[in-house]
Amino acid sequence: MSEEPPLAPGPPTAAPDAPIPWLGLIAVLLGTFISTLNGRLSTFGLADIRGALHAGFDDGAWITTAQTVAQMLIAPVAIWIGGVYGPRRTLLEAALAFAAISAVIPYSANLPMFLGLQFMGGLASGFFVPLTLGFILRALPPKYWAYGVAIYALNLELSLNISASLEGWYVDHMSWRWIFWQNVPLALGMAACLHFGIARTPPLPNAPRADLYGLAAGGIGLALIYAGLDQGNRLDWLHSGEVVALLAAGGVLVAGFLLHESRARHPAVDLKVLFAAPLPRLLVLIAFLRLTILSTAYLIPQYLQAVRGYRALEVGGTLVWIAAPQLVFCPLAALFLRRTDPRLVASIGFIFVSIACLLVAHNLTPLWGSEQFLPSQLLQAIGQSFALSGILFFAVLHLRPEDALTFGGAVQTARLMGGQLGQAFVVTLTRVRTQTASNLIGQHIQAGDGRVMERLAAYAAVFRRTSDPTAAAGKAVTALAGIVRSAAATQGVIDSFVAVGALTAIALILVMAHKPAPIGPASHLPLFASQERAVL
Repeated sequence: MSEEPPLAPGPPTAAPDAPIPWLGLIAVLLGTFISTLNGRLSTFGLADIRGALHAGFDDGAWITTAQTVAQMLIAPVAIWIGGVYGPRRTLLEAALAFAAISAVIPYSANLPMFLGLQFMGGLASGFFVPLTLGFILRALPPKYWAYGVAIYALNLELSLNISASLEGWYVDHMSWRWIFWQNVPLALGMAACLHFGIARTPPLPNAPRADLYGLAAGGIGLALIYAGLDQGNRLDWLHSGEVVALLAAGGVLVAGFLLHESRARHPAVDLKVLFAAPLPRLLVLIAFLRLTILSTAYLIPQYLQAVRGYRALEVGGTLVWIAAPQLVFCPLAALFLRRTDPRLVASIGFIFVSIACLLVAHNLTPLWGSEQFLPSQLLQAIGQSFALSGILFFAVLHLRPEDALTFGGAVQTARLMGGQLGQAFVVTLTRVRTQTASNLIGQHIQAGDGRVMERLAAYAAVFRRTSDPTAAAGKAVTALAGIVRSAAATQGVIDSFVAVGALTAIALILVMAHKPAPIGPASHLPLFASQERAVL
């Protein structure tokens, strides 16, 4: 009996449609939401966490750094593991690990144990952002890509701007431990959505080999640079040997990583994808956007706390007005992405962000409260949702699905590094401009000046109603000094809003300079076009 010839291999089949596509989109939302929310909550709740761990200011400053450094470290590894084992399986295991770590971290006996668990939690959550974008391209039908990208953009605004409200509510009504315990149901919900909403997808056809040097050099280098940037403002930048050492060592490792990857036969990260036009410029724009997001996520809380004396819960009541409109603007942005040029969507977003920043800069005074920020916050909410959605979708249209993991890792790096660069820039600029304004104002307040003495006498007259003349005179001086501090802090925030608005205008020019995107990824053009006709 003759042996039958082997069957010829058929054409490659597309990834099966997700059993419940909307659950897959929810998984994308939860993954990116958790990754951003946890680090932001640690920032707002830092004083309560330090107090519970009996940690000083300098030691406690590493609490937020530990998690994000781990996310930077794991980003190149996430690309490789997602390619070998498939993003669905990797994300499931990462979500379950993150849930377990979040459940036990509040029971840490001391700061070193807490920092170790924070680092482990960062390693687990570091898989979320690089691989969720890969899901959009590899596991969801093309007709859902715009919605997946818009949901990813929704995460940034929602998680950044509701964190203050949540932290304040937990501390006032429950316990700081819920800052971490809240991640348990979120991570388990993400795992459930991944299991039931996403079909099993095979790993990449040619699974990349483990490039140990590339994975180690790239991850450690990025982590060291991030740590140097995160601690730079506290340690006075280049005046600190620790900061210089972190930045220099990280720079050398990243340079070695790029040189190695360009020559390696089986590189850990495909540099041809990262440096192919127009992705480098788009990644710069994503980093720019992280900086503009800080105009609300940092500058408004800075003003309300330093000038008006708001607590975290009161600050959250203001920022929630940026987060809430996203629930409307997110599907609207997705609809526009499917019907118009993504460059137009991104341009509208950058215009709105720039107008919002200049609106605050032109009108802000020490008398502003929460309600005065609402018009600019609404513009900011629309702008940031549209800008990020437009840029990401524009990049997706240039990608092949097999490049999605590399792109996801690059977005994670640009998101975290751009955010940290932006925060370092905004915090340092605000501090320097506040000090400059305080010095300039102080030059016009001289002892013995007639107008100064008149102002002090008016304050003292008010305080004499409840105090003796000597105490009233001291309180009058204190009140005048407080007014100077408030005016200087307000001017520092104004100057930072002007700078952010100007940078947003530059980003708008970069968007307008782009050529139109192709219809869709080359390997999905027939499928993409047929589904577009069916939907539209």
